[in-house]
Amino acid sequence: MKVNILTLFPDMFTPLTTSMLGRGLEDGKWELNLVNFRDFTSDVHHHVDDTPYGGGAGMVLQIMPIKKALDSLANKGKVIITAPQGKTFNQKMAQEWSKEDNLTFICGHYEGFDQRVYDLADETVSIGDYVLTGGELPTMSMVDATVRLLPGILGNAASPVEESFAHGLLEYPQYTRPEDFEGMKVPAVLTSGNHQKIDEWRHKESLRATYLHRPDLLENYELSSQEKIMLEEIKQEDTNA
Repeated sequence: MKVNILTLFPDMFTPLTTSMLGRGLEDGKWELNLVNFRDFTSDVHHHVDDTPYGGGAGMVLQIMPIKKALDSLANKGKVIITAPQGKTFNQKMAQEWSKEDNLTFICGHYEGFDQRVYDLADETVSIGDYVLTGGELPTMSMVDATVRLLPGILGNAASPVEESFAHGLLEYPQYTRPEDFEGMKVPAVLTSGNHQKIDEWRHKESLRATYLHRPDLLENYELSSQEKIMLEEIKQEDTNA
């Protein structure tokens, strides 16, 4: 996969070149192409914004340098704008995007884009109901969530399958050594060696975490008959706690 990012601040994307994603870059598992669309301006001062027609506060990003930057790309693939009015990004979108050969993100700043810029994009996406100074941080979050799903990026191929949101539920609790730390013990089932019991415990605890911390996720989650029994047990245990 090749990820193109149109931005006024390419230096902000250093985090994508570190850790597992950085190793993936070095190993050729994905490509990162940072494009400063200020380089595509036509005036001597390299202006990328102007005052809005009709008046108003702030400056608006112009369409011309962004369109020229897009046209410079050999293959744009899916073009994504990060903006507060977009649909909220989620794990399902990351999974869908991870199947693309090319992704292009356009990062906004100031009071937003000339409305015609949105016509250049396939999707407008937000990471939540709040406003940031620019689109770089949301873009980094979405790139991280997407690229980590590519084959060979994570050390354990099973990790993306078992983690939170992969199947609509939060991930179950994890433990490692020591088994007993200042009286805080690892659940006995995890050291029992009984893998069926361990799987059952993890499934129930995943359901418990979702019920306690993100009950909204259960609204669109189709519970199996066994999960319904588990959930009733969880509710009873929560009442008795």
